[in-house]
Amino acid sequence: MKLLILASDPMEFPGILARSSDVVATPVQVRWAREARLGDHHLLLAANGVGARRAAAAVAAAARQFRPEAVVNTGFCGALDEKLGVADLVVADRVTDGGRIAECTTFRCSLAHGTVFTADHVIQTAEEKRRLFEAGASVVEMEAAGAAAAARALGLPFYCVKAVSDLAGESLANDFNAALRPDGQFATMSILGRALRRPTVRVPELLRLRRRSLRAARALGAFFADIRF
Repeated sequence: MKLLILASDPMEFPGILARSSDVVATPVQVRWAREARLGDHHLLLAANGVGARRAAAAVAAAARQFRPEAVVNTGFCGALDEKLGVADLVVADRVTDGGRIAECTTFRCSLAHGTVFTADHVIQTAEEKRRLFEAGASVVEMEAAGAAAAARALGLPFYCVKAVSDLAGESLANDFNAALRPDGQFATMSILGRALRRPTVRVPELLRLRRRSLRAARALGAFFADIRF
């Protein structure tokens, strides 16, 4: 099966790449792309930056050049449900941006299912997370609704699975919104420069997020290695 596996950043793919074969760069018109084999599946792994608009553009580009049979949005997310821990996986049965709601095709697996909320900014505070949870969402991220809308427009099945990298009760000390560039990338030097102004709080948070991201990427790799449609 030809699958478009879409995330915002290549750092969300190491777990999948570690289990794949025949990995090659490919000229699909997105920021970063690799083709690979995983079991019986032919994958296009694509990362096109943060945000629903960029995710939708990646689906459109892949449809022209790779012609997938299904779209899978993956990557890291923030937990809204306090029962979720770091690297826990949530399979979306629907995604919403607060306006549009898209029903998802679901994997054949025993993982927790829930609603994925696509925000237009990084959700920084525990209070923001609490409000989204009370509105019915399980996790929050920034791409799924755009990818879902683009897949639906093309008549393609849409799947979504996310791995938790920050917890429901946590607020972020680093201001990632201030460092998000128009091209959908985070300005790393800006984040580091701001972190050094409050190093005892912000630097440990960055290191913690890095460790958690590695755990989340490994969890996604294990999931995709045994993927069932």
